[in-house]
Amino acid sequence: MNTIPSTFNRDFPPYTVIGGARRNAATGLCAVLLNRGGRYARGACFKELENSGFDYVLSMESGEHFDIEELKDVFPFVRFILFKDAPNTGVQINVAAAEADTPLFFMLWGDFHPILSLDAERIAERLLIKPYDAARMPAEKMPAARMPAEKNTDAKSPYARLCTTPTLQNSAFEVLPVACAPLIKGRKFETLPFAPVKEAAPTLYPFNAAGVYDRERFIGLGGFDPALNSPYWQFLDFGLRAWLWGEEIRCTQQIRFSLDEDTPAENSTADESYLRFFLKNLAPVIQAPGTEVPAKDGKTAAASAHLPLRCFLPYLLNTACGPVSAARNFSEIRRWVSANSRRFVNDINGIMPFWNQPAPP
Repeated sequence: MNTIPSTFNRDFPPYTVIGGARRNAATGLCAVLLNRGGRYARGACFKELENSGFDYVLSMESGEHFDIEELKDVFPFVRFILFKDAPNTGVQINVAAAEADTPLFFMLWGDFHPILSLDAERIAERLLIKPYDAARMPAEKMPAARMPAEKNTDAKSPYARLCTTPTLQNSAFEVLPVACAPLIKGRKFETLPFAPVKEAAPTLYPFNAAGVYDRERFIGLGGFDPALNSPYWQFLDFGLRAWLWGEEIRCTQQIRFSLDEDTPAENSTADESYLRFFLKNLAPVIQAPGTEVPAKDGKTAAASAHLPLRCFLPYLLNTACGPVSAARNFSEIRRWVSANSRRFVNDINGIMPFWNQPAPP
């Protein structure tokens, strides 16, 4: 049963934590390192992250790695998260967010090579709205509790936005189209990739999930949907939900990486993952901001989103599952929309102006 949690889902697949006995710095920013499956110089990568001043590294691992025992002694600030069977990318990042205890985490891939020198403290400071008041944890020792309780997501974050994504270049130093804008043609929703050329350009989702995340906001948003196995729809689901719920994802020119090869092509085939994405993000209806609707007690309440029943028949006609499963899936997502109805501050049309206005300073 793929029930969508109304809050952050901590029902993770089994994993083991090895290493991470020492903290490298106290910037408020840790690095989360994922691997696409190829081989990369792990030791050199960890050393580079150490020199960049990240508090520590969470290295997400699956399969057999016979060098971890050796690496954990050489790099005591690296915490290895070992999965028996590799879960999808979104689940791995959700686990990293739960394991992290810094206000920010930077999701990176092992085949990213920094073009500009990475400076974790500078990155964290650039994203601050107000000073990070750290009753900062000791640099020598990790705290025993690594999974603090979820905070009140209504509290004002000191950081500028939910996620800031880096600029990526290929081996020819060409900026890759890693930003994405929404495009509506009639009743059809499409995405338009583009190469960001200005600071703080908005993007619909973090490309390849790479970026600096505000951990509290990420958890408050619910993280990535584990039930979406298509990376493209999983990342787009997260990003569009963020914009619909009033968060922002923007690109920065000040953090740049090169790739040995062009980025892997994203598979945007409209499959079952797309249908789930559609029901959660495109189908909900919301009244215009500022309007009010009658509440059950006769008073007025702020406008909210709901998933109309008329969306069921198109869903049934396009899904590969039978009528009973389709009805169950539709009801599940309808309940999720209802539980989060007050969190929707925009519909898809309401976020379009973000791509037609100057970027914030």
